[in-house]
Amino acid sequence: MSQNNKNIDELSNVETTGHEWDGIKELNNPSPRWWLWVFFLTCIWAIGYWVVYPAWPTLSGQGERGGTKGRQEWTQYKELRQQQEAILTIKAQYLAKFQNSSFKEIMNDESLYKFAIAGGRSIFKENCATCHGTGGSGSHGYPNLNDDDWIWGGSFEDIYSTIKYGVRSNHLDTKTLAMPEFSDILSKDQVSDIAEYVVNLTKGKNLPKKGIVLYKENCAYCHGDKGTGTREIGAPNLVDSIWLYGDGSKDQIISQIKHPKHGVMPYWKERLSEDAIRQLTIFVHSLGGGK
Repeated sequence: MSQNNKNIDELSNVETTGHEWDGIKELNNPSPRWWLWVFFLTCIWAIGYWVVYPAWPTLSGQGERGGTKGRQEWTQYKELRQQQEAILTIKAQYLAKFQNSSFKEIMNDESLYKFAIAGGRSIFKENCATCHGTGGSGSHGYPNLNDDDWIWGGSFEDIYSTIKYGVRSNHLDTKTLAMPEFSDILSKDQVSDIAEYVVNLTKGKNLPKKGIVLYKENCAYCHGDKGTGTREIGAPNLVDSIWLYGDGSKDQIISQIKHPKHGVMPYWKERLSEDAIRQLTIFVHSLGGGK
């Protein structure tokens, strides 16, 4: 085509493609050389990638999920398996050390302690969060594991035993003590007097004389003369204003004295491995006072 036959834009003096939209002409500027070289190189790289790595689906079914294998025979599934094997190897090393360490030794080993906490947190979310909450804060009838109020004790050995054998579960070694019903033992007025005594005991007010006598005769054996409870038998502390059932009001206390509620925690001995129970013990211990 001669220069005379070309469409030349008057303003830029550049040849146009002959296309025009609403008076706007398309200039026929060639692509920059560097851009063309980059484009050609990416095409060559794509062909090389296609040969080396699995990149194209076929009907042969020879490669992973029916695609080409590639010269390297690499797949994301193989890489995932390799990564998992590496993680399991590291885990096995920590687990072997964990199994041969006491709770005290684990506490004094930062890396081993972090390993136990990570495993215990995962186990807790899968098995315990339904009742105790994801953060261990509990709810009505389910103990809060974040405070210092440990009904059955909060040492490593206490927590381990509670998790392994449960509370009022059907395991032979479970913790079984339960508060008796006083509705048939005490009169309505006597129950009211004891409840009044417990309310004042919690608030630190002057204690009613009638309640003092009745409390010592019926409650002190388990809850102690000062109402601080007995962890060995699971008798709650009545002084700290932490209530598993109700809000500590007189009506709620009367209800618990007459017809006490008894929670049941299942035993985990046959559901979790020994290592899992110990990891869970360390994690639960880290949530609260750990006494």
